[in-house]
Order: sequence, then C-alpha cells, then structure tokens
Amino acid sequence: MKGLDEVIGRVRGLRRGWNERTKLQRIDLYTRLTLCALPWVFLVTWGLLPLGKAFGQGPLPVSLAAAFVAVNAAQCVLSNRNVDPAFAHYRGVEPFPLRRLRLPAVLLAVLTGLLVALAAVGGVEDAGLSLLVLDLPLAFATPYVLLVPARTYLLRCAGCGVAVVGLLGAVGVPGRTLFGSAVSLLVGTVLVLISTRPSAWSLSVMWQAEEARDMQARLAVAEERLRFGRDMHDVLGRNLAVIALKSELAVELAQRGNATAVDQMVEVQRIARASQQEVRDVVRGYREADLPTELLGAKGVLEAAGIACTVEGADGPAGVGAPPAVQAALGWVVREAATNVLRHGDPRVCVIRLRTVGGAVVLEVENDGAGAAPPGEGGSGLAGLRERLAALGGSLEAGAVGDGLFRVTATVPLTAPRNRSDAASPDERSASPDERSTSPDERSISPDERSTSPDER
Repeated sequence: MKGLDEVIGRVRGLRRGWNERTKLQRIDLYTRLTLCALPWVFLVTWGLLPLGKAFGQGPLPVSLAAAFVAVNAAQCVLSNRNVDPAFAHYRGVEPFPLRRLRLPAVLLAVLTGLLVALAAVGGVEDAGLSLLVLDLPLAFATPYVLLVPARTYLLRCAGCGVAVVGLLGAVGVPGRTLFGSAVSLLVGTVLVLISTRPSAWSLSVMWQAEEARDMQARLAVAEERLRFGRDMHDVLGRNLAVIALKSELAVELAQRGNATAVDQMVEVQRIARASQQEVRDVVRGYREADLPTELLGAKGVLEAAGIACTVEGADGPAGVGAPPAVQAALGWVVREAATNVLRHGDPRVCVIRLRTVGGAVVLEVENDGAGAAPPGEGGSGLAGLRERLAALGGSLEAGAVGDGLFRVTATVPLTAPRNRSDAASPDERSASPDERSTSPDERSISPDERSTSPDER
C-alpha cells in the first residue's frame, strides 16, 4: 500500500506540475519530449527488428547485433541529453559546448563499423540493412541539426552517406541494396531536418513573442512610474522651493528680532499642509480603478492570451449608472479576477457579467479550465478585495460552480457611500493618525489660510 501511495503521489505531482505550466511551456515540453522519444522509437523498430536474423547465425553475428543495439541505446541517451542545450543554442540563449559532440561522434563511427561488420558476415538481410541504415544517423542528427545551418547539415550528411555506402560496397553488398541504403540515408537526413528545425523555429518565435509581451508589460510599468514621478514633481517641486525660501527668510528675520518671522513660518506651515493634501490627492487618484477602463483592459488582455472574453451589461445601469465608489471597487475586482484567470488553470472562455439585483450591483467573472486548484481561492488578492467591498457594505464570493468552472461574484449596494473617506481602501485606512487627522493648529487656521492661490499650486 505504501508503494502504491507513493506512485499515486508522484502521478498527482506530475499532473499538478503540468497544470501549473503555461500553454507555451506545455508546448515547449511536449516538443522536447517528442524529439527525445524519436530516436528510441526508431531504435525499437527499424533499429532492432532487422537484427532478428543475426540471433540464429552463430556467436559472431549475435555479438555484433548486441553491440549494435547497446551502442545505439547509448547514442540515444546522449542525444536526449543534448536536446536541451541544442535548443538553447538555436535560440541564442547560450552556446553549445562542442565537447559534448565528441562521444556521440565516436559512437556514430562505432555504429557504422558494426553495421558494416554485420553486412560482411551476413548477419542482416538486404531489406533489413536499409532499415538499419535509416536508423543509423537519427540519434546523432537530432541535436546536431540545431547546431549548424541547414545547408552545412545537408552537405555533411551527404559526405557521411557516401562514406557509409562506400564501406558497404567494399564488403560485397549488392548494388540494389546499396541504392536502397543510399535512399534510406537520404530519407533519414531529411526526416530529422523537417521534424526538428521547424519545431525549434516555432518555439523560438513563440518564446520571442512571450519575451516581447513581458518587455511591453515592464515598459508599461516603467512609463506609469515616470508619470507618477512627474505628477509628484509637479505637486511638490515649487511648493518645496517656496518653503525653503520662506524658511530662510524667517530665520533671517528672527535673527534681527523682526516679528514678521512668525507670519513667514505660518505661511510655511500653510504651504506644507496644502502640499500634503495635494500629495494625498495624487496618490488617491493613482490608486483608483475605473470600471469601464478595467473592463476594456481585461477583455483585451484575455483575448490577447487566446481566451474568448465576453462582457455583458457594461453599458447598463449596473455599469455606467453605478456610483463612483461602487465603480472603483468593482474595477479592482475585475483587475484581480482577470489576473487570476491568466495565472491559473487552462481557461478557454471567460464571461464578465454586470447586473442590478435588489438595489445592488452584482459583478460575476466566470471562467472554465479551473482544474483541481481554483484560481485565487483564499489568496491575499481576494482577501484584500473582500476588505475593500466590506467598506461599502458589499461582499465577495469565489469558488467552483461546476466541472472545471470557477466564478467570482462581487455584490455592492447602490446606496454605498459616495465619499471616498467612507469607502477608503485598506491601504488608505491604514494611514497613521497624524496623516488622517488635523492638529489643533491646523483647525485654527482660517479658510483663507487653508487654501492656496493658483500661483502657489
């Protein structure tokens, strides 16, 4: 039972690892495994079946046949080990160390010698010899075709083919069999070329597209940071310069015993508090999520990832007619749910619905392909959304609703407070008391002193 449990655990681990991979990673893994399996398939078919005659013709043919199979298996192992570095070399990620080709080249020469010896002692039939010749270069050529240009590969394979056919002719192989062997070598060479290089080229293009999307996302983040930095500079730059000048003036006046130094410091205090409020406004605007914008962004991102996305009710009263605070909170839900759809499972379809039910706005984000681990369930992202919606008197539910379906449902009353102070986000509610409250001195400042002129802004 313990051994069975271990096997089941490993199978579940493999399945979990497969589900956690992106589509591109799955295609990449599938392609590499296919190329690794190809030499073994030919080994157990065209590389093994023709040797059946040798096992009934004495110890020498049997020894040669067994050695041919053993060396061929070792060549397949080395081929599998060289596939990943060859892919990396083809993509330009890292160069392929040529020393890894020394042993495979030696084994290829040994295989050729064993094949010629089998033909010389009559250990293989003429028809079987053509199959063995077809299998001869496959294991070595599978990674090698990714290391050199296609023209170089074809020329070198042609040279090797001429050498093999010449050696077979030297040991007395009939002309018709030599012709079949030459055709087999040509077929094997072209088969490796058309099966390996297009696969590597397709993967290279897909990885480049993936890297371009990642770069685009990083550039968007960098652009947003620059925009935020410019806004902060515009808000604080001039006010801080004025504060510095007025502080220096107040120091000079105080040193002279001039009573107007107090007025200058009051002015400094007023400008500092006004700057503080402007910074809060900038940060508040930076944190806000606009529902129509988030819906369009989620639809565009999901469709770009190959997921069919449908948005229902965005133009209705549940969308554009909802209070600003409700729209902002639902915008955050759309953003988080779309992120979870992209990061988890293997979805093909996503539906976003907005509707009004009993004086409340209901937002549903439903997708298929959730798998065994529903996306985002119990995560910190959804926990933060629950806190944000709770400030508006709303709620959030997330969970599986069917076979492979996952749904996030957010409900927010239309009577939710419109004042941002009543519906502040958890980050804003966690501000320190000094930032959220005004001091007695600040409350004693007149309305004229609380406001700043357009020039000061």
